[in-house]
Amino acid sequence: MTDVVTRPRKPNLRSRGFWLRQLHSWHWISSAVCLVCLLGFAITGITLNHAGQIEGDAKVTDHKATLPATLLRQLPAIGLDKDAKAPLPAPVRDWAAAALHVTLPAGDAEWRADEVYLALPRPGGDAWLSIDRASGEAEYQLTERGWISWLNDLHKGRNTGDGWRWFIDAFAVACLIFAGTGLAILQMHARHRKSTWPLVGAGFAIPVLLIILLIH
Repeated sequence: MTDVVTRPRKPNLRSRGFWLRQLHSWHWISSAVCLVCLLGFAITGITLNHAGQIEGDAKVTDHKATLPATLLRQLPAIGLDKDAKAPLPAPVRDWAAAALHVTLPAGDAEWRADEVYLALPRPGGDAWLSIDRASGEAEYQLTERGWISWLNDLHKGRNTGDGWRWFIDAFAVACLIFAGTGLAILQMHARHRKSTWPLVGAGFAIPVLLIILLIH
C-alpha cells in the first residue's frame, strides 16, 4: 500500500500579484490626489494648534452711508411687530455695492423693528451690514484677521459654503482610500518586514495613551 503524501498548497502568486498591483495603483493615485491638500491640512493643523502665538491683529474697515429716501420707502414692512428674516431688495443691494463697496448676497437678513441687520461671515474674518429703518443710516463693517486665519478657517470648513464642505468630504474619502490601501500593502509585505505590526500598533497606542493620561 502506497502512502499518499499531501503537499501544502502553494499560494496563488498570480492572484497575489494582481491584487498587489491594484493596491499600488489605488495607493499612488489617491496619494497624488491628496498630496497638496494633505500638506495644507497638516500645516494648518500646526497653525491651528498655535493660533494664539501666530495670528496677528485684526484689521477693521468701516463704511457708512445714508440710504436714499426712495430706497428707504422700498423696505418692506416686515419684522415691525416681530423679528423676521427675508432677503434685502435688489435695489438696496445695488446701492450698497456702489455706496459701501460691498457685494451683498441674496440670503436672508434679520428684519427688526428698528433696523435691518445682515450678517456676512467669511473665512478669516467677519462682516455685517446694518440699516436704520427710521433714518436710513447704513453701516458696513469688515474684520480681517489675516491669511493664516483664512487658511485655518478653510481647515475647519468655517463659513466656507457648501462647495468647500463637499470638497472636504471628497478629500476625506480619498484619504481613506490612501490609508486603507496602504494598510493592505503593509499586510501583504508584513511577512518579510517584522517591524510592520509593532509600528502600526504604536501608531494606534500612542494617541490612545496621550488621551488617557494627559487629556482631562
